[in-house]
Amino acid sequence: MNKTLSVWARKIIRKQLKIAVVGLGYVGFPLALAFAKKKIEVTGIEIDADRLKLITGGRSYISDLSNRELAAALAGGNFKASSSFSDIQSADAVLICVPTPLKGKNLPDISFIKSAVNQVALHLKKGALVILESTTYPGTTEEEILPIFKRHGFQHGKDFYLCFSPERIDPGNKQFPVHKIPKVIGGMSPQATQLAAAVYQIIIKKVVPVSSCRAAETVKLLENTYRLINIGLIDELSMMAHKMKIDIWEVVQAASTKPFGFMPFYPGPGVGGHCIPKDPLYLYWKAKSFGFHSRFIHLASDVIKYMPEYIAKRVKAGLLRNGRELVNSKILVIGVTYKKDIKDLRKSPSIDVINSLKKQGAKVFYSDPLIPFLRMGKLDLESVELSPKKIKEFDCCIIATDHSRFNYGVLLKNSKFIFDSRNVFKGKYPEKVERL
Repeated sequence: MNKTLSVWARKIIRKQLKIAVVGLGYVGFPLALAFAKKKIEVTGIEIDADRLKLITGGRSYISDLSNRELAAALAGGNFKASSSFSDIQSADAVLICVPTPLKGKNLPDISFIKSAVNQVALHLKKGALVILESTTYPGTTEEEILPIFKRHGFQHGKDFYLCFSPERIDPGNKQFPVHKIPKVIGGMSPQATQLAAAVYQIIIKKVVPVSSCRAAETVKLLENTYRLINIGLIDELSMMAHKMKIDIWEVVQAASTKPFGFMPFYPGPGVGGHCIPKDPLYLYWKAKSFGFHSRFIHLASDVIKYMPEYIAKRVKAGLLRNGRELVNSKILVIGVTYKKDIKDLRKSPSIDVINSLKKQGAKVFYSDPLIPFLRMGKLDLESVELSPKKIKEFDCCIIATDHSRFNYGVLLKNSKFIFDSRNVFKGKYPEKVERL
């Protein structure tokens, strides 16, 4: 064991290692509290004033973390949140967990990473480890991040160490909280990888070292590209099956009985969240710079983006069979978050369903117990209570997100027509329910 690793090992054993997490979002916040629970001193840096106010006030804004957990970390003195990067000066390890959105025509935007890294470099102590967790294209850590530290006078392996470790958080997944998800690590050097492994092993059972930052960056993109392509495939097959009068849900269920070589994916109104709609397009963009055009990524993304419009067409056809035109019909979209039981609207396909219906002249409302008000773009709506009297007012109810809190029995009893994009009713009640 080299000298640096020996020093870190002693700090970890004695609970003296200090960690800073830049970005207290859906990735950084759970990560910070996981370290705090292990009695490690953690400083969280968050520049969003509203989010910071909630956190310092002991109120968690994400469902995976309770107010009690946050209050315990704050009261125990192991966690503090700040907007000042100067508070990372004593940190042995700095974990960067900031957004990496798309801009323009599906172009990667790593401006948040660059901004955070420049601030970190101004306050980083000598010998510290920097780990980028934000999902990005292969080569970012080496080609974009390392040069920033060099410009600030840091020499890798002497003044600091640099790694990439892709976040794998799945919001709302109780089976796999952060400490149960294996951690992939790729460093700029073997020693950097070893230091990162030592840090993550404080909270995570299994670490998976890979040969380089580029390999680690590509791991996350492969994971989400795999999902994007398979979701796009099943969405396209569901449209094909509908034309052929085949029940795609029955087909998937039967195919799932094969004990090898098959993994079920299910059709839906689209893909939301921060990762799957975006991450494969980072890989697509980077591949183009090498003269390679990924047809699978492009096609799957296009198919998925079409699903809200396709649902609107199916609803229009269903209304016509019931003697109604889509124009001026009252439609209730049930569930507007991108995922079941999660208070998160990022890239939610439900919003696209609403907008598509409104463009065609429908009067669209929504119901979601997690989102009391919906103010996005031109939308300014208030959630409708799913009472029997209220449900009867609508010509069609679309199940877009299948929250557990909805009373589907009441919905079925009082609806005129239900379009079930989440297979809640399992193909039953065909006289009233049509499924995707």
